[in-house]
Amino acid sequence: MSDKNLVGIVLVSHSAQVAASVAELARGLAGSGAAVPLAPAGGTESGGLGTSSELIAAAAASVDRGAGVAVLTDLGSAVLTVKALLAEGDELPPGTRLVDAPFVEGAVAAVVTASTGADLDAVEAAAVEAYTYRKV
Repeated sequence: MSDKNLVGIVLVSHSAQVAASVAELARGLAGSGAAVPLAPAGGTESGGLGTSSELIAAAAASVDRGAGVAVLTDLGSAVLTVKALLAEGDELPPGTRLVDAPFVEGAVAAVVTASTGADLDAVEAAAVEAYTYRKV
């Protein structure tokens, strides 16, 4: 399956290292499915902690294949930054959606589901369902 039909996923964290590591984990656990367009967008342009609308917009553009883009965030201001980009209307690709899901578990579920060729609604549902995962 070509990645041109797959939902893209952006992982927004206040830390470039956290975003990259969660992306690596999700990709590794996705197994042998199609290679999902996945991009971390962590930290600031200068390498510090924080969020960057420019890095988020660039990551979303890089994973957009026309099937939608799911954006998962770690903490509060990352959510606010993505919401502001969505409100502007022209900074993110059409079909970009902020997904309310736990960052690590949601990212893994989203990537695994997207690798099957599922649509944006199914990718979002899988990520959101990760809120129900029990550890004990």
